[in-house]
Amino acid sequence: MTVQTFSRGRASPPHIATLILLSGLSALVVNVFLPSLPNMTEYFHTDYRLMQLSVALYLGMSAFLQILIGPIADKLGRRPVILWGLALFLLATFGCIYAPTAHLFLFFRMCQAVVVVGMVLSRAAVRDLYPQDKAASMIGYVMTGVAVVPMIAPAIGGMLDQFFSWQSSFWLMIVLGAMTLALTWWDFGETAEKSGLTLTQQFREYPTLLKSPRFWGYSLAAALSSGAFFAYLGGAPFVGTEVYGLEPGKLGVYFGAPAVGYVLGNFLSGRFSTRVGINRMVLWGCWTCGGGLLMSLIIMLSGLGSAETFFGFMAFVGAGNGMTIPNATAGALSVRPRLAGTASGLSGAIMLGGGAGLSALAGAMLTPGTGALPLLGLMLSTALLGWVAIMVVIRRERQLGL
Repeated sequence: MTVQTFSRGRASPPHIATLILLSGLSALVVNVFLPSLPNMTEYFHTDYRLMQLSVALYLGMSAFLQILIGPIADKLGRRPVILWGLALFLLATFGCIYAPTAHLFLFFRMCQAVVVVGMVLSRAAVRDLYPQDKAASMIGYVMTGVAVVPMIAPAIGGMLDQFFSWQSSFWLMIVLGAMTLALTWWDFGETAEKSGLTLTQQFREYPTLLKSPRFWGYSLAAALSSGAFFAYLGGAPFVGTEVYGLEPGKLGVYFGAPAVGYVLGNFLSGRFSTRVGINRMVLWGCWTCGGGLLMSLIIMLSGLGSAETFFGFMAFVGAGNGMTIPNATAGALSVRPRLAGTASGLSGAIMLGGGAGLSALAGAMLTPGTGALPLLGLMLSTALLGWVAIMVVIRRERQLGL
Protein backbone atom coordinates (compact mmCIF):
# COMPACT_ATOMS: atom_id res chain seq x y z
CA MET A 1 0.00 0.00 0.00
CA THR A 2 1.40 3.40 -0.91
CA VAL A 3 0.45 6.97 -0.24
CA GLN A 4 -0.70 7.40 -3.81
CA THR A 5 -3.55 4.89 -3.40
CA PHE A 6 -5.53 7.35 -1.29
CA SER A 7 -7.58 10.32 -2.35
CA ARG A 8 -7.43 13.69 -0.63
CA GLY A 9 -9.58 14.60 2.36
CA ARG A 10 -10.41 12.36 5.32
CA ALA A 11 -9.55 9.31 3.25
CA SER A 12 -6.04 10.60 2.62
CA PRO A 13 -3.03 9.42 4.63
CA PRO A 14 -1.66 11.73 7.34
CA HIS A 15 1.22 14.05 6.64
CA ILE A 16 4.48 13.30 8.44
CA ALA A 17 4.07 16.51 10.50
CA THR A 18 0.80 15.17 11.94
CA LEU A 19 2.48 11.92 12.97
CA ILE A 20 5.36 13.83 14.57
CA LEU A 21 2.90 15.95 16.57
CA LEU A 22 1.01 12.87 17.73
CA SER A 23 4.16 11.22 19.02
CA GLY A 24 5.50 14.51 20.40
CA LEU A 25 2.31 15.16 22.42
CA SER A 26 2.65 11.72 24.00
CA ALA A 27 6.24 12.57 24.99
CA LEU A 28 5.32 16.04 26.31
CA VAL A 29 2.77 14.70 28.76
CA VAL A 30 5.36 12.52 30.48
CA ASN A 31 7.56 15.25 31.96
CA VAL A 32 6.40 18.81 31.21
CA PHE A 33 4.93 19.23 34.71
CA LEU A 34 7.85 17.74 36.67
CA PRO A 35 9.27 21.14 37.81
CA SER A 36 5.87 21.80 39.43
CA LEU A 37 5.93 18.75 41.73
CA PRO A 38 7.03 20.75 44.83
CA ASN A 39 4.25 23.29 44.35
CA MET A 40 1.75 20.52 43.63
CA THR A 41 2.79 18.82 46.86
CA GLU A 42 2.08 22.03 48.77
CA TYR A 43 -1.19 22.64 46.91
CA PHE A 44 -2.58 19.20 47.77
CA HIS A 45 -1.12 19.23 51.32
CA THR A 46 0.55 15.87 50.84
CA ASP A 47 3.97 14.20 50.67
CA TYR A 48 6.37 14.67 47.79
CA ARG A 49 6.71 10.89 47.49
CA LEU A 50 3.00 10.61 46.76
CA MET A 51 3.16 13.22 44.01
CA GLN A 52 6.18 11.45 42.50
CA LEU A 53 3.85 8.53 41.80
CA SER A 54 2.36 10.68 39.03
CA VAL A 55 5.26 9.51 36.86
CA ALA A 56 5.38 5.83 37.80
CA LEU A 57 1.60 5.36 37.63
CA TYR A 58 1.46 7.10 34.28
CA LEU A 59 4.19 4.90 32.79
CA GLY A 60 2.62 1.73 34.17
CA MET A 61 -0.78 2.63 32.74
CA SER A 62 0.84 3.54 29.42
CA ALA A 63 2.41 0.08 29.17
CA PHE A 64 -0.93 -1.57 29.96
CA LEU A 65 -2.91 0.57 27.50
CA GLN A 66 -0.49 -0.17 24.67
CA ILE A 67 -1.43 -3.84 24.93
CA LEU A 68 -5.11 -2.91 24.49
CA ILE A 69 -4.80 -0.14 21.91
CA GLY A 70 -3.13 -2.23 19.21
CA PRO A 71 -5.80 -4.94 18.83
CA ILE A 72 -8.62 -2.40 19.09
CA ALA A 73 -7.06 -0.31 16.31
CA ASP A 74 -6.57 -3.39 14.13
CA LYS A 75 -10.29 -4.09 14.48
CA LEU A 76 -11.75 -0.58 14.27
CA GLY A 77 -9.06 1.27 12.29
CA ARG A 78 -6.44 3.83 13.32
CA ARG A 79 -8.45 7.03 12.83
CA PRO A 80 -11.38 6.47 15.25
CA VAL A 81 -9.15 5.07 17.99
CA ILE A 82 -6.79 8.06 17.82
CA LEU A 83 -9.66 10.56 17.81
CA TRP A 84 -11.38 8.94 20.79
CA GLY A 85 -8.06 8.62 22.61
CA LEU A 86 -7.28 12.32 22.20
CA ALA A 87 -10.79 13.30 23.31
CA LEU A 88 -10.49 11.16 26.45
CA PHE A 89 -7.06 12.64 27.09
CA LEU A 90 -8.55 16.14 27.10
CA LEU A 91 -11.22 15.08 29.61
CA ALA A 92 -8.59 13.47 31.84
CA THR A 93 -6.46 16.62 31.71
CA PHE A 94 -9.40 18.74 32.83
CA GLY A 95 -9.76 16.26 35.68
CA CYS A 96 -6.13 16.82 36.68
CA ILE A 97 -6.60 20.58 36.72
CA TYR A 98 -9.73 20.54 38.87
CA ALA A 99 -8.97 17.52 41.07
CA PRO A 100 -9.72 18.46 44.71
CA THR A 101 -7.37 15.88 46.25
CA ALA A 102 -4.01 14.31 45.43
CA HIS A 103 -5.57 10.87 45.05
CA LEU A 104 -8.11 12.10 42.51
CA PHE A 105 -5.32 13.89 40.68
CA LEU A 106 -3.37 10.63 40.47
CA PHE A 107 -6.47 8.86 39.15
CA PHE A 108 -6.88 11.39 36.34
CA ARG A 109 -3.13 11.35 35.76
CA MET A 110 -3.39 7.62 35.08
CA CYS A 111 -6.29 8.33 32.71
CA GLN A 112 -4.07 10.79 30.85
CA ALA A 113 -1.98 7.83 29.71
CA VAL A 114 -4.55 7.22 26.97
CA VAL A 115 -2.61 9.82 24.97
CA VAL A 116 -0.09 7.04 24.25
CA VAL A 117 -2.52 6.16 21.46
CA GLY A 118 -0.77 8.84 19.40
CA MET A 119 2.65 7.23 19.72
CA VAL A 120 1.43 3.65 19.16
CA LEU A 121 -0.75 4.33 16.14
CA SER A 122 1.47 6.89 14.45
CA ARG A 123 4.04 4.08 14.16
CA ALA A 124 1.40 1.62 13.02
CA ALA A 125 0.14 4.08 10.40
CA VAL A 126 3.64 4.40 8.96
CA ARG A 127 3.85 0.62 8.62
CA ASP A 128 0.41 0.60 6.98
CA LEU A 129 1.63 3.02 4.34
CA TYR A 130 5.17 1.91 3.58
CA PRO A 131 7.18 -1.29 3.06
CA GLN A 132 9.49 -2.44 5.84
CA ASP A 133 12.73 -0.57 5.07
CA LYS A 134 10.96 2.65 4.06
CA ALA A 135 8.79 2.37 7.19
CA ALA A 136 11.94 2.30 9.34
CA SER A 137 13.13 5.49 7.65
CA MET A 138 9.79 7.23 8.25
CA ILE A 139 9.51 6.00 11.85
CA GLY A 140 12.89 7.60 12.44
CA TYR A 141 11.46 10.95 11.40
CA VAL A 142 8.24 10.41 13.39
CA MET A 143 10.20 9.61 16.55
CA THR A 144 12.06 12.92 16.28
CA GLY A 145 9.28 14.43 18.36
CA VAL A 146 9.91 11.86 21.08
CA ALA A 147 13.59 12.87 21.16
CA VAL A 148 13.24 16.66 21.03
CA VAL A 149 10.17 17.28 23.20
CA PRO A 150 11.53 15.76 26.45
CA MET A 151 14.58 18.03 26.15
CA ILE A 152 12.57 21.24 26.19
CA ALA A 153 9.35 20.28 27.98
CA PRO A 154 10.63 20.57 31.60
CA ALA A 155 12.10 24.01 30.88
CA ILE A 156 8.76 25.18 29.48
CA GLY A 157 6.90 23.67 32.42
CA GLY A 158 9.25 25.33 34.87
CA MET A 159 8.71 28.77 33.35
CA LEU A 160 4.93 28.30 33.29
CA ASP A 161 4.96 27.31 36.94
CA GLN A 162 7.16 30.26 37.89
CA PHE A 163 5.02 32.88 36.17
CA PHE A 164 1.57 31.33 36.61
CA SER A 165 0.82 28.13 38.55
CA TRP A 166 1.27 24.37 38.41
CA GLN A 167 -2.04 24.11 36.53
CA SER A 168 -0.57 26.08 33.62
CA SER A 169 1.39 23.04 32.39
CA PHE A 170 -1.86 21.12 32.19
CA TRP A 171 -3.56 24.00 30.38
CA LEU A 172 -0.71 23.79 27.88
CA MET A 173 -1.58 20.11 27.43
CA ILE A 174 -5.22 21.11 26.87
CA VAL A 175 -4.29 23.62 24.17
CA LEU A 176 -1.84 21.33 22.37
CA GLY A 177 -4.16 18.34 22.76
CA ALA A 178 -7.09 20.26 21.25
CA MET A 179 -4.92 21.46 18.35
CA THR A 180 -3.67 17.93 17.73
CA LEU A 181 -7.23 16.57 17.84
CA ALA A 182 -8.36 19.14 15.29
CA LEU A 183 -5.40 18.47 13.02
CA THR A 184 -5.92 14.72 13.29
CA TRP A 185 -9.61 15.07 12.42
CA TRP A 186 -8.72 17.07 9.34
CA ASP A 187 -5.57 15.31 8.16
CA PHE A 188 -5.48 11.73 9.47
CA GLY A 189 -7.32 9.55 7.00
CA GLU A 190 -7.70 5.85 7.69
CA THR A 191 -4.54 3.93 6.84
CA ALA A 192 -5.56 0.34 7.62
CA GLU A 193 -8.29 -2.03 6.55
CA LYS A 194 -10.43 -3.27 9.42
CA SER A 195 -9.58 -6.83 10.38
CA GLY A 196 -13.18 -8.06 10.44
CA LEU A 197 -12.49 -9.95 13.67
CA THR A 198 -14.26 -9.51 16.99
CA LEU A 199 -12.24 -8.00 19.81
CA THR A 200 -11.97 -11.43 21.42
CA GLN A 201 -10.66 -12.89 18.18
CA GLN A 202 -8.32 -9.93 17.80
CA PHE A 203 -6.78 -10.46 21.23
CA ARG A 204 -6.37 -14.15 20.40
CA GLU A 205 -3.96 -13.07 17.69
CA TYR A 206 -1.36 -12.24 20.34
CA PRO A 207 0.06 -15.80 20.39
CA THR A 208 0.80 -15.41 16.66
CA LEU A 209 3.24 -12.67 17.58
CA LEU A 210 4.47 -14.19 20.82
CA LYS A 211 5.44 -17.42 19.03
CA SER A 212 7.55 -15.54 16.49
CA PRO A 213 11.31 -15.51 17.23
CA ARG A 214 11.70 -12.57 14.84
CA PHE A 215 9.10 -10.50 16.70
CA TRP A 216 10.82 -11.21 20.01
CA GLY A 217 14.22 -10.49 18.51
CA TYR A 218 13.20 -7.11 17.14
CA SER A 219 11.21 -6.18 20.26
CA LEU A 220 14.01 -7.15 22.62
CA ALA A 221 16.60 -5.36 20.49
CA ALA A 222 14.54 -2.17 20.86
CA ALA A 223 13.77 -2.78 24.53
CA LEU A 224 17.34 -3.59 25.54
CA SER A 225 18.91 -0.78 23.53
CA SER A 226 16.44 1.71 24.99
CA GLY A 227 16.93 -0.02 28.34
CA ALA A 228 20.43 1.46 28.47
CA PHE A 229 18.83 4.90 28.21
CA PHE A 230 16.16 4.11 30.83
CA ALA A 231 18.90 2.92 33.19
CA TYR A 232 20.62 6.24 32.52
CA LEU A 233 17.44 8.09 33.48
CA GLY A 234 17.30 6.19 36.75
CA GLY A 235 20.96 6.60 37.70
CA ALA A 236 22.45 9.64 35.99
CA PRO A 237 20.89 12.28 38.28
CA PHE A 238 22.50 10.51 41.26
CA VAL A 239 25.86 10.26 39.48
CA GLY A 240 25.75 13.92 38.50
CA THR A 241 24.84 15.27 41.93
CA GLU A 242 26.38 12.78 44.38
CA VAL A 243 29.45 11.58 42.47
CA TYR A 244 30.45 14.71 40.56
CA GLY A 245 28.74 17.41 42.64
CA LEU A 246 27.11 19.16 39.68
CA GLU A 247 24.75 22.05 40.29
CA PRO A 248 21.19 21.59 38.96
CA GLY A 249 21.71 23.98 36.03
CA LYS A 250 24.89 22.30 34.85
CA LEU A 251 23.39 18.85 35.40
CA GLY A 252 20.45 19.84 33.22
CA VAL A 253 22.79 20.79 30.38
CA TYR A 254 24.88 17.63 30.67
CA PHE A 255 21.82 15.44 31.08
CA GLY A 256 20.64 16.26 27.55
CA ALA A 257 23.63 14.57 25.86
CA PRO A 258 21.72 11.37 24.89
CA ALA A 259 18.92 13.42 23.36
CA VAL A 260 21.40 15.20 21.09
CA GLY A 261 22.75 11.85 19.98
CA TYR A 262 19.23 10.49 19.50
CA VAL A 263 18.40 13.24 17.02
CA LEU A 264 21.52 12.34 15.04
CA GLY A 265 20.65 8.63 15.15
CA ASN A 266 17.11 9.32 13.97
CA PHE A 267 18.50 11.40 11.11
CA LEU A 268 20.77 8.54 10.08
CA SER A 269 17.82 6.15 10.20
CA GLY A 270 15.82 8.45 7.99
CA ARG A 271 18.63 8.72 5.47
CA PHE A 272 20.02 5.18 5.33
CA SER A 273 17.45 2.59 6.50
CA THR A 274 15.97 2.17 3.03
CA ARG A 275 19.44 1.88 1.50
CA VAL A 276 21.15 -0.56 3.90
CA GLY A 277 18.20 -2.43 5.46
CA ILE A 278 16.78 -2.44 8.97
CA ASN A 279 18.83 -5.33 10.36
CA ARG A 280 22.12 -3.66 9.56
CA MET A 281 20.90 -0.37 11.02
CA VAL A 282 19.87 -2.10 14.27
CA LEU A 283 23.25 -3.83 14.39
CA TRP A 284 25.09 -0.54 13.85
CA GLY A 285 22.94 1.06 16.54
CA CYS A 286 23.82 -1.63 19.07
CA TRP A 287 27.52 -1.28 18.21
CA THR A 288 27.34 2.51 18.60
CA CYS A 289 25.58 2.30 21.95
CA GLY A 290 27.82 -0.45 23.32
CA GLY A 291 31.01 1.07 21.91
CA GLY A 292 30.40 4.42 23.58
CA LEU A 293 29.65 2.75 26.92
CA LEU A 294 32.73 0.54 26.66
CA MET A 295 34.98 3.54 26.04
CA SER A 296 33.41 5.38 28.98
CA LEU A 297 33.92 2.35 31.22
CA ILE A 298 37.57 1.97 30.18
CA ILE A 299 38.26 5.64 30.90
CA MET A 300 36.49 5.33 34.26
CA LEU A 301 38.53 2.24 35.23
CA SER A 302 41.75 3.99 34.21
CA GLY A 303 41.07 6.72 36.75
CA LEU A 304 40.58 9.43 34.14
CA GLY A 305 36.81 9.58 34.39
CA SER A 306 35.00 12.88 34.91
CA ALA A 307 31.54 14.34 34.58
CA GLU A 308 32.45 15.43 31.06
CA THR A 309 33.51 11.95 29.94
CA PHE A 310 30.60 10.22 31.68
CA PHE A 311 27.92 12.44 30.16
CA GLY A 312 29.76 13.05 26.89
CA PHE A 313 29.86 9.38 25.93
CA MET A 314 26.11 9.16 26.62
CA ALA A 315 25.63 10.85 23.26
CA PHE A 316 26.68 7.50 21.75
CA VAL A 317 23.86 5.84 23.69
CA GLY A 318 21.38 8.29 22.21
CA ALA A 319 22.76 7.90 18.69
CA GLY A 320 22.60 4.11 18.98
CA ASN A 321 19.01 4.29 20.18
CA GLY A 322 18.14 6.60 17.31
CA MET A 323 19.33 3.94 14.87
CA THR A 324 18.06 0.89 16.74
CA ILE A 325 14.56 1.82 17.90
CA PRO A 326 12.96 2.99 14.60
CA ASN A 327 14.40 0.05 12.66
CA ALA A 328 13.67 -2.60 15.28
CA THR A 329 10.14 -1.20 15.64
CA ALA A 330 9.59 -1.38 11.89
CA GLY A 331 10.85 -4.97 11.97
CA ALA A 332 8.50 -5.96 14.78
CA LEU A 333 5.57 -4.39 12.90
CA SER A 334 6.54 -6.23 9.72
CA VAL A 335 6.54 -9.77 11.12
CA ARG A 336 2.76 -9.88 10.67
CA PRO A 337 1.78 -6.74 8.71
CA ARG A 338 -1.96 -7.37 9.22
CA LEU A 339 -1.33 -7.11 12.97
CA ALA A 340 0.72 -3.90 12.80
CA GLY A 341 -1.36 -2.15 15.47
CA THR A 342 -1.21 -5.13 17.82
CA ALA A 343 2.53 -5.46 17.25
CA SER A 344 3.11 -1.75 17.85
CA GLY A 345 1.28 -1.86 21.16
CA LEU A 346 2.90 -5.08 22.36
CA SER A 347 6.45 -4.11 21.38
CA GLY A 348 5.93 -0.68 22.97
CA ALA A 349 4.71 -2.29 26.20
CA ILE A 350 7.75 -4.60 26.26
CA MET A 351 10.06 -1.63 25.77
CA LEU A 352 8.36 0.56 28.36
CA GLY A 353 7.96 -2.21 30.94
CA GLY A 354 11.57 -3.33 30.60
CA GLY A 355 12.76 0.26 30.70
CA ALA A 356 10.85 1.00 33.89
CA GLY A 357 12.44 -2.04 35.56
CA LEU A 358 15.96 -1.09 34.46
CA SER A 359 15.45 2.48 35.59
CA ALA A 360 14.44 1.30 39.06
CA LEU A 361 17.34 -1.19 39.16
CA ALA A 362 19.85 1.51 38.25
CA GLY A 363 18.62 3.73 41.04
CA ALA A 364 18.83 0.88 43.55
CA MET A 365 22.39 -0.11 42.57
CA LEU A 366 23.99 3.27 43.18
CA THR A 367 25.34 4.51 46.50
CA PRO A 368 27.82 7.31 47.24
CA GLY A 369 30.60 4.71 47.54
CA THR A 370 30.00 2.93 44.22
CA GLY A 371 30.58 5.84 41.87
CA ALA A 372 29.30 5.50 38.30
CA LEU A 373 30.74 2.02 37.62
CA PRO A 374 27.58 -0.02 38.43
CA LEU A 375 25.49 2.18 36.15
CA LEU A 376 27.97 1.89 33.27
CA GLY A 377 28.17 -1.88 33.76
CA LEU A 378 24.38 -2.24 33.70
CA MET A 379 24.03 -0.06 30.62
CA LEU A 380 26.78 -1.91 28.75
CA SER A 381 25.20 -5.27 29.62
CA THR A 382 21.83 -4.26 28.21
CA ALA A 383 23.45 -2.90 25.04
CA LEU A 384 25.28 -6.20 24.51
CA LEU A 385 22.07 -8.17 25.05
CA GLY A 386 20.41 -5.96 22.43
CA TRP A 387 23.17 -7.01 20.00
CA VAL A 388 22.45 -10.67 20.84
CA ALA A 389 18.73 -10.10 20.13
CA ILE A 390 19.29 -8.69 16.63
CA MET A 391 21.79 -11.45 15.86
CA VAL A 392 19.03 -13.96 16.63
CA VAL A 393 16.84 -12.18 14.08
CA ILE A 394 19.57 -12.21 11.44
CA ARG A 395 20.21 -15.92 11.99
CA ARG A 396 16.49 -16.71 11.87
CA GLU A 397 16.03 -14.85 8.59
CA ARG A 398 18.94 -16.75 7.09
CA GLN A 399 17.25 -20.00 8.11
CA LEU A 400 13.98 -18.84 6.52
CA GLY A 401 15.76 -17.61 3.39
CA LEU A 402 14.41 -14.06 3.81
